[in-house]
Amino acid sequence: MRIKQKYVIDVSKSLTWVVVLGLICYFNQRENITAWIYFCLHGSYGIMWVMKSNIFPDKSWEEKANIPYAIFMLFCLMAYWSPAFIITAQGHEASLQVIVSSIIIFIFGVFYHFASDMQKYIFLKHNSGLMTEGLWKHCRHPNYFGELLIYTGFLLLTIESNFWWVPILILGAFVLSIWIPGMIRIDKSLSRFEEHKEYKKKTAFIIPFIF
Repeated sequence: MRIKQKYVIDVSKSLTWVVVLGLICYFNQRENITAWIYFCLHGSYGIMWVMKSNIFPDKSWEEKANIPYAIFMLFCLMAYWSPAFIITAQGHEASLQVIVSSIIIFIFGVFYHFASDMQKYIFLKHNSGLMTEGLWKHCRHPNYFGELLIYTGFLLLTIESNFWWVPILILGAFVLSIWIPGMIRIDKSLSRFEEHKEYKKKTAFIIPFIF
């Protein structure tokens, strides 16, 4: 039996708000504003992801996986919930400056991630060429950049805790083992277009204008 990878991801994302709410109740953190901020940010992101998956899906997640690999994917995705465990289990409360910074970074991340994916979906629905306009004008992977900002916003809420390094380590592992190889494969695939070489010279890899 094989199932689409998108279903595994959607299940993980849709359960986020339930998991975080459960942790808040289990560790009696109902008065912890940081926990509720995290609940709002990561919970809403999970719901938006599932909506995106159904309204303008990413074809790369349409591939099917066998059950063992699907279970492995699910356990890996659960690692993204590490900030929730740190905040609730440790009773950690972030400073006002960190909370404000986290929310701002998250908002920009949502814009880049979802707007660029929507642009890609609409473009590829009517064209077969290379996207070089909009959010793709200065960065070859604005959707990944947006996702990087989103998860940075989450882990920032734990930056003043004793376990600040755990979410950073987990995100770094995902970036190095999955994100970067994925972006490199996309670049290689798009190199079939004649204009890609020039486009590559003018754009950043993931962070607009910087890298």
